[in-house]
Amino acid sequence: MLDLLLSDPVAWGSLLGIGVVCAICAYYVYLFIHNVQDDK
Repeated sequence: MLDLLLSDPVAWGSLLGIGVVCAICAYYVYLFIHNVQDDK
């Protein structure tokens, strides 16, 4: 199963897309928390 997933470019594209979305969400959450801390 894992070999099939690793050899499938579509699966890599999906994982990369999910990873990018998670990274952007985490970045915005970090900025939001950072800004809230600066205001206090």
